Amino acid sequence: MATTTAATASLPSGILKYEDVIAKPKATSTGASQQDFLKLFTTQLQNQNPLDPTKNEAFVAQLAQFSQLEATTNMATQLTTFVTSMAGDRMLSGAAMIGKKVAVDGAPVVMSGGQPVQGVIALPAGAEGMRLEIFDSQGTLVRQQIAGAQTPGEVTLTWDGKDSLGSTVADGSYAFKATITSAGKTSNPPVTTLATVRSISQADAASPLMLQVDGGLSVALSDVKRVGN
Repeated sequence: MATTTAATASLPSGILKYEDVIAKPKATSTGASQQDFLKLFTTQLQNQNPLDPTKNEAFVAQLAQFSQLEATTNMATQLTTFVTSMAGDRMLSGAAMIGKKVAVDGAPVVMSGGQPVQGVIALPAGAEGMRLEIFDSQGTLVRQQIAGAQTPGEVTLTWDGKDSLGSTVADGSYAFKATITSAGKTSNPPVTTLATVRSISQADAASPLMLQVDGGLSVALSDVKRVGN
């Protein structure tokens, strides 16, 4: 026991024995603070070998590295705060979208009072022929429209709200499906329709703002092509 005490007493100030370090409970810490670094730096100065002292450049480099690390940590904290603040601003600005009509690919259309509804199909290469089918919420075909050759560009189709027998359909959600023939090939381009925004949501600060529109469809605000009343 006396030998251990003597060995401990001979250690320089601020230096602990290995056995004492591993026996001491470790404090929970998320990283070294500026005070921890300065204490370590001062201890290093006090206990350097006087016959082979550390060069001034080495000390300056250590100080520069710590300053750079501290600046980077502060910047990361400020950026996190900024992103959180921006998320709140985005929700407030997004709230203004509620009740607006947005153009969305594949969104259902809501028939109300037999008022005509429209859909837009982008045909960059035109089409030799086109068919538009309208389905109700149960997937039942209620109307089919056939169109001839189409020139390149956007084609606007209007549905008058009547079924294949000429009767006005019931109010509710309906879906458009387009089939075109171009260069001898058949495809189903998306039909862009106007849907009313019912609510907005955002999973976290890094996630896109989502719009919930008629028919239960969710679409990212960045995917919206047009906004109207």
